[in-house]
Amino acid sequence: AFLLCALGARSAWEQASEMSRSEIRKVDKAASKITIKHGEIKNLDMPPMTMVFQARDPALLEKAKAGDKVRFSAELKDGAYIVTAVEAAP
Repeated sequence: AFLLCALGARSAWEQASEMSRSEIRKVDKAASKITIKHGEIKNLDMPPMTMVFQARDPALLEKAKAGDKVRFSAELKDGAYIVTAVEAAP
């Protein structure tokens, strides 16, 4: 049972660390929200679409601007989609 739990935790961590290629459409720093046109988000089982995310840390939005090509990770917490990391796309 311990081995199965350890493998399950590792799998969840790997999924959470995946980043989706995307383009920022809008940044609302006052509300800590960002609109992103994104590819598939595997850890959320979400197909490509454009949607609004909350930012876990408002500092993630400081350098973000509409039109930026980025990679990001997100999670579902308490019914809200939260951006947990954003970085410039290579």
